[in-house]
This record gives sequence, structure tokens and C-alpha cells, in this order.
Amino acid sequence: MGSDAEVRVLGPVEVLGPGGQVPLAGTRQRALVAMLALDAGVPVGQARLVDALWGEDPPRTAVKTLHSHVARVRQALADSGLPDLLVTRGAGYALALPRTGVDAHRFDDRVAAARHRLAAGDHAAATAGFRAALALWRGDPLADAAPAGWAADEAARLLEARLAATEDLWETELALGRHAAAVGDLDRLLVGRPGRERLVGLYMLALYRSGRHADALGAYQRLRAHLADELGVDPGPDLQGRYTAILRRDPALDPARPVPTGPAQLPAAVGHFTGRAEALAALDGLVAGPERRIAVLSGPAGVGKTALAVDWAHRVAARFDAGQLFLDLRGHDPDTALAPGEALGHLLRGLGVAGERIPTDLSDLTGLYRSLTHARPILVVVDNAADVDQVLPLVPATAAGFLLVTSRQRLVALGTHHAAAFVGLDVLSAAEGLALLRRVLGPDRVGAEPGAAAELVRLCDGLPLALRIAGAKLAADPGQSIGRLAADLGTGDRLDELSVPGDSRSVRTVFASAYRALSPGAARLLRHLGTHPGPTFDAHLASALTGPDARPCLAELAAAHLIVPVGDRYRFHDLIRLYAAECARRDEPDIDPARLLDWYLAVAHAANQVIGRARDRVTPTLRHPPATLPFGDGHAEILGYLDGEHANMTPVVRHAVEHGHDTAAWQLTYLLTGFFEYRGQWSDRVELCRLGLAAAERLGDASAAGLMYSTLGVACVELRRFDDALGHLRETLVRMRAVGDHRGQGVALNNMAVAYLGLRRFAEAAEVAGEALAGHRAHGHTVGVALALNNLGYAHAELGDTDRALAHLAEALEIGRELGNARLEAGVLNSIGQAHLYADDLPAALDRFGEALAARRRIGDRRNEAETLNLLALTHLRLDQPDAALVHLHAAEEISCDVGDEHFEAVIRNNLGAARLRTGDLAGAERDLHRALALRTRIPDPHEEAAIRANLAELAARVSSPRP
Repeated sequence: MGSDAEVRVLGPVEVLGPGGQVPLAGTRQRALVAMLALDAGVPVGQARLVDALWGEDPPRTAVKTLHSHVARVRQALADSGLPDLLVTRGAGYALALPRTGVDAHRFDDRVAAARHRLAAGDHAAATAGFRAALALWRGDPLADAAPAGWAADEAARLLEARLAATEDLWETELALGRHAAAVGDLDRLLVGRPGRERLVGLYMLALYRSGRHADALGAYQRLRAHLADELGVDPGPDLQGRYTAILRRDPALDPARPVPTGPAQLPAAVGHFTGRAEALAALDGLVAGPERRIAVLSGPAGVGKTALAVDWAHRVAARFDAGQLFLDLRGHDPDTALAPGEALGHLLRGLGVAGERIPTDLSDLTGLYRSLTHARPILVVVDNAADVDQVLPLVPATAAGFLLVTSRQRLVALGTHHAAAFVGLDVLSAAEGLALLRRVLGPDRVGAEPGAAAELVRLCDGLPLALRIAGAKLAADPGQSIGRLAADLGTGDRLDELSVPGDSRSVRTVFASAYRALSPGAARLLRHLGTHPGPTFDAHLASALTGPDARPCLAELAAAHLIVPVGDRYRFHDLIRLYAAECARRDEPDIDPARLLDWYLAVAHAANQVIGRARDRVTPTLRHPPATLPFGDGHAEILGYLDGEHANMTPVVRHAVEHGHDTAAWQLTYLLTGFFEYRGQWSDRVELCRLGLAAAERLGDASAAGLMYSTLGVACVELRRFDDALGHLRETLVRMRAVGDHRGQGVALNNMAVAYLGLRRFAEAAEVAGEALAGHRAHGHTVGVALALNNLGYAHAELGDTDRALAHLAEALEIGRELGNARLEAGVLNSIGQAHLYADDLPAALDRFGEALAARRRIGDRRNEAETLNLLALTHLRLDQPDAALVHLHAAEEISCDVGDEHFEAVIRNNLGAARLRTGDLAGAERDLHRALALRTRIPDPHEEAAIRANLAELAARVSSPRP
């Protein structure tokens, strides 16, 4: 299985497997994986790993904790499809994967190959190799692993290797005459390394060759002053020699000037080109390679494919001394696209063939083109290809030539004819977008408004065309602030704003050309998807919107880069989403929002029937029922699907409200309650409930409003906003009493009991739970009876009446099992465990918590799984088993972070601190307790804060009087 894995340490530590990225919890797990990866296939002893994770002062439990980390990493790897990757060998551990599975080793290999080419005098190939190596870097090595001991030394070695490779790269770039490009990058490198002599020497040479003689001398003087101040030494003899040569304007410093021997048709490079390091390195690697001589750059309209192709072609032009050809195939417009014969005619004229000698037959044209490109090192750049048929005749005859194609289509079929490489371009990252703005506007103007500049990049969606248009508008009006333009984009019609008078190439026009090229079915799907308010969608929804099987149309939209695949889902770039919505309003204004809403109602209702069977107050009436649903009847499958839809839930309900579909809005809010009970994320739930409540009240439906107040109250309980919850639940009672809804009254009373428990007002909790129990018994609501008994049992356990508590809980457990309600059963088992814990019957508590944990894991109830793990840990602490407690607490901490529950994270951090105090890990205890206290400032809880401060007091006493 190791061959299926990739480990990345040149930046944040990542492990990629068949199941995607492996979740590694905590810096030490990441450091462990990184150190094993750097010795891929070779066992690393426990002592070395302890040194790598803790340095010179490991805790006394370091080896046990290491075993725990190994076990958790193994489990994470297995869950991601890599069960055999981390193996035990002797007294150590190893990652069973080849060197090529680790980015650091691939980096070393690529650098070594590039240096070999450099030694052979092939500067162009060496440059390509160094760029391909440096493209593997994503940040500082082991950036999120906090390495210690020899691991920190390894991180420092990797940083030095990166810098040396960067110096080698610019050495070769300068040998190729690329001094202008070198100045800016070398200047940035020197900011953090002002005493690096080789960098300064390269910078001086680049400045000198750029006509900046005085600046080159100034760079030397700054280095000399820096070395004198820091070390009391002068620069070395090599640099002194370069300084003297610059003083004398030695002709030996001038770059070699290659004489062009063939056509040179490349357009001027686009101004202010920036970013794209990974794509450039990929292309460089292809030029340096022995075989693959065709590359396809694909991406959405306006993403900068042509700019990248032209910029890269200029960089490698010297390598193709037979010349460079450039041709726009105009494939984005079917009416103007060049036929293969026309394209070959243009290229042949570029190769010097007179018009009267150019054949008319396609086969003759192809034969002549192949003859003229045979064994010639020629670069052919064809822009805006429509399809593979347009490109195939243009492939150079032999591997000496290189064909670079840009297209909005992926052109994957080209790979069935030739050994082609495919490089996809996406929008610029936030950092790249800001770099482009700095190039256009200057660093001072962008630096004066950093927040506005970042917002402008976001509003332009990182699309290079949009950023260039925005930059051009600002450059033409130096008095306009970046913030003003960002505000205009944020409040006005963004597509209107992203245009410049006198320039036909606006964002809207490039999107329109892509839209016009779509088939009717794909264009219709684009319009319907443009009405979807959420960030992602899947093929099931697409089929529900436009037909029984939308997958071919989705594939067409993805191939045209109008939508972006994200796993098994898709998303729009923001600007393309705006254009799709505009097309819907203009070309198909009668799209019925009910079709989209009915899909979500159907999905939520089907899910609710499995994960929230007791929540049966709503059965939606659908005008457009979907033919099939995207899941079966398993808890894990349903919750997994709803996880993918989570970010859509609030936007879809808001969409229903905005389009006057109030019934759909409140019903969907109700039906999604079960999902949130399993997954947490209650802050999102509050917003959803407010939307549903507003919709119900607009309808004048007291029963629906009561249900919405009830769900809002539950959401506030989960957020520990207990007073707000009680207010909403009292409103629920008012409405339920008005319509005679006895069951709704009982549910509200049960939830009020939970709120009182959270406020530690246990007697009041018992009182309202008893009232709820009586109401539910009187009206035959069995689930409500069990819930009320559970709340009563919990309240009596807190009040110290364990026998009475266990009697109520035993009855509740019997009901849960009779109903086959696994979630209810797990909750009651958890409460029984707590009653035993309060009674100091610790073996019984462990048994019940173990049963509750198994049940909650079976049904995917992660939020409550964390609660049970915490209680298991507390029981182990009572048994003086802190190591066992730590295992459970780490798992609970990971879940609490995943579900965004800061209150529970604070609880876990406090208990982690208590467990670490028991093991003697005072530094770890201090870290966890202070984190818990910081969280408590955002989620106040006097009782929990008192517990944290008690542990901090014990920590202070232990520090001042350490145990012998």
C-alpha cells in the first residue's frame, strides 16, 4: 500500500492516500510522520523519535505517549486506505514507501539531476530542473510540526538545501541572460538573508546587467557594512573580485547574446506577470525531459493561460534555436475558429514557405509541415484551441520540437495519440493576487491599504483578467482608493465594474464566449446551476434540476472549466457563478425555484426518517419529487452526504425565504434538526432557525412558529445560551398551548429541563422534566416519555439521589430499546454511566460509557461521542489511570474542534491539563489549562472556570515545589 501514498514535508506535513488527505491531529503526530518519511523505508529507533518530538527534555511518559501517537497515526492511515504504511521493525518504526513517495527526496533527486545538467553546460535544462525541484515547496519545511532535536536540524538542512538550489537556479538564469527577471526575486530573497554572499553576488550581477551600475555597487557596500557590524569581517575574495569587475565595467560580466536563426513570432510578454511557479516548473520539467514534447495548458476563460504560455515561451526561447512560432486558433468562437488547413498554412508561412508553394490539400500541408519541423528544435505555441482535431496536425514531427497548446478544454483525448502532458490552471491564490496588484500599482499603494487590497483580490475571485482590469482602473486614477473600488465591486454589478472603456476584453465577454460554445443541454444546466445559492452541488441535484442524467452536461461544463470538480461535488468560481445567474435571468427567466427546493426537502425528509425518526411533525408536499435519492438507509451514508451539503443549508433556506417559499423554508429547517444534533455546528443552526421562524410567522402559522421557536431554543441550549433558550422555549409553550398541541408543549418542557441543567439549577430541571413526563404519558408520546425520564434521571443524579436517578434511567433505557432508537439508547446509557460515576461505582460507569461510546460510533453521532469520551477519561482519572484518560481526551479534543464546539473544547482542555498534571507533564498542563481559560473568556461558565483555576493553582504549587 506504500506505493499509493505520498508524504509531503516541504511545507505543512501532509499524507495523501487513496482516501484523500490523512487527518493528523497535533504537531507531534505530524513530526512523527515527517521524521519517518525523511528516512523512508528505514526503521527509526524510539530514542531518536523521542528526541525528534520532545528534544533534550522529554517527559517521563514520552515512550508511552510515542506509542499512543503511533497507534493514532496508524488508525488515521488505515482509515484513509493505507493500513500497511506505518510498520514496526525491531525497536523502531518505518514508513513502507519508496523515496519517490516523499517530496523532500524528490526535491533532492531533481536538484542532483539539474546540477548534473549544469555541469554538462546545458543551462536551459538545468534551469528547468531547478524550477521543477523548487515547485515542490509549499512553505517552510515541517511548518506545522514544531520539530525538536534532530528533527529541527533536518528542517534547517532542508531550508539550506532550498536556498542553495534557489541560488543555483538564478546562476543558470543569469547565464541565459534573464537578469531583468532575476532582480526582483533576488531582492526579495535578500530581505531575510542580507549576509548571504552568493545571493549578493548574483544580485549585483543582475543589477549590473540591467544597467543599474550604481545599485550593484551599493549592494556590495551594504553587505560589507552588514558583515562588519555582525561578524567583523570583509566579504570573501570572490565577491571582492566581482565588485572590482563592476567598478571597471569588465566586458566579461556581459551576458552572451545568442543570434536568432529562425522565426521569432512570440507576442510581447504580458506586463506584470506573477505567480504560477508550479505550472512554470511543470513546463520546465517537460522541456528538460527526454520524451514528452507536447503540453496542454487548460483553465477557465480569463485565468491567464495565454499570459503564462507567452511568458514561459520567452523564458525558454533560447533553447529552440530553430525558432518560435505562435498562432491563435480562435477556438473559443466556432464561427471564427481556424480549420486545420488554415492553421497549417499560417505556420508554414512562419517557417518561410512562400504563399504560392503552400499546398491546398490537408495531407500535403501536413506532410510539408512535418518535413520542415523534422529534427529541428522549434517551439510551436498555439493559443485558444477548440478541440483535439484542431491540434493534431500541428504536432512537430520529432522530439526536437515542442508544442504548447492553450485551451479552455482539457483536450484529454490528445493523450491517446501522443505522449502529452496536461497542466491545469486555476485562479490565483490570495498571495499571488496581491503580488499581481503590487506589480501593477506598486508596493506602496497596496501597502497603504492592505485590507482593501485583500478584499479586492477576493472580489475579483483571483481571476487574473479581473485583477488586471481592476488594477488598470486604479492605475489610470491615482486618486482613487483601493477601498473605494472594492466597495463598488461589492455593492454594484461586479461584471459591469470589471470592464474598461475601449477594451472589448471584459470579464463578461470572455465568459460569454465560453457560454456560446456550450451544447444546448450544458448551457441550460449552467443556467439552472446559476440559481443554486450554495457553494457546491453534485450530480444528483443537477439531474433533479434539468433531467434524468445530467452527468454528460456536467462533464462538458467541467471540461470547459466553467465548473470545478471538488471530490464528487462541483463548485463555481464566484465570477462565473454571477455570470451563470445572469444567463438564467436573461435567457430562462421562468426557472421555478420550487424544483431546487423540492430536491432539498426530499433529501432532508428521507434523511430525517432514518436519523430523526421521532421528529415526524413534517411531511413535505413536493411538486417535483426526485426520481432517486443520493443515499440508502445507513446512518453513516446519510450523515456523510449531509456533511457535503452542510454549507448549502443556510443559503438554501435563505433562498426559499427570498423567493416567497416560506413553507419550504420552515419545513426544511425542521427536517435538518437531526443532522445538527449528530454533527454540532450550532452557530449555523441558530441562523437557520431564525430564517425558518421568520418564514413561519409570515405565514401566520402558530404551530409552525412554535416548532421553529422550539428548534431555536434547542440551538441556543447547545451554544450554552441558556437564558435565550428559555425565552424561546417559553414562546414555544405559548404557541403550542394556543393550538392545543400537547406533544409540542411536552417537547418544550423537556428542552427547558435541559436548559436548567446547563444552568445547574437541578431542582428546577427536575420539576419541568416531571411536568414534561406527565404530559407525554397522558398523551401517549413514548419518545417524549423516555427523554423526560432521562432528564429526570440526570437531574436526580446531580442532586445526589442516585437510586431514584437509576430507576428513571432504567425505564428510559427499556423504552429506547423497545423502540429500536439507537440514539436515544446511547444517550440514556451515557446518563446511567454518569449516575454510577457520581456514586463512585467506577467499574459500572466504565461499562455503561463503553456501551454508549460503541453505540454513538455506530450511528455517527460525533458530537455526543466526544461527550462520552470525556466521561470515560474522567472515570480513568478517578481510577488514577492518566495515560488511558489522555487517549480518550485526545480523541474528544479532535472531535470538539471538528464540530466547532468551543465550550466542550474548553472542558476537554481543562481535563487534559488535569491528566498531564498526574503524569508530571507540567509544560503540557500549563499549555492546555491556559488554552482552556482563554476559551472561557468567549464562552463564560463560572463552574467550569473555577475548575480550570483550581488546576492552575495546583500547577503553580507543583512548579514552585516540584515533587522529588
